[in-house]
Amino acid sequence: MPVPILLYHQIATPPLRKTPYRSMIVSPESFRRQMGWLKRLGYQGLSLRESMPYITGRKTGKIATITFDDGFTNVYQNAMPILQEFRFTATNFFVSNQIGGSNEWDRPLGVLPASCMDIEQIKQWLSAGHEVGAHTMDHVHLSQISEKQALEQLSLCREKLQTLTGDAIDSFAYPYGDHNDKVRELVRQAGYTVAGGTERRRATANDDLMNLPRLTIRRNDTWLHFLSKCLRR
Repeated sequence: MPVPILLYHQIATPPLRKTPYRSMIVSPESFRRQMGWLKRLGYQGLSLRESMPYITGRKTGKIATITFDDGFTNVYQNAMPILQEFRFTATNFFVSNQIGGSNEWDRPLGVLPASCMDIEQIKQWLSAGHEVGAHTMDHVHLSQISEKQALEQLSLCREKLQTLTGDAIDSFAYPYGDHNDKVRELVRQAGYTVAGGTERRRATANDDLMNLPRLTIRRNDTWLHFLSKCLRR
């Protein structure tokens, strides 16, 4: 059964119109409604790690995978209580050099500053049953730097997160959805077993585990758009 892997970024009150990348900020109210729709339709929300037996076809069941890119504090503040309310789990992909920092990679694009979780919040995220994944050290375009630099971004991010959390870091997400054949091979070399991309469809057992498709959820998605992404693609 195809599995929808949902991709969120920030869960917060969206800024004023014409703010760059405003569409990537989903309000807490919309997020609660979306999780409620999943629950009513019989879906269990799971982290990527917990979803893998379903994605690979070793288990069957009605699940949706919930992922967040970048490790924003507002996900900890606004999304985590909602996930706990519905007894869902999720994966958050962290930029290791910005733990306790902010979205420095977004600033040249005019995106408003947003803080990233600190180590204590990450540990609480883990203790609530959620997964920590990796998103490079500095949120870089992996295909646009040397292979040596790319492998360092991948390996050192994983090593730092494992040291800080004491947990195995198996999951990765490509910043900007940017990858190619060589980058995917470097992700394998760095020790990751699964990686999420940005191709917009549901995942199946035939997919490359180094490039699982994910469905980006945006601020202006209506309930119909949301359900269409989950059920029909």
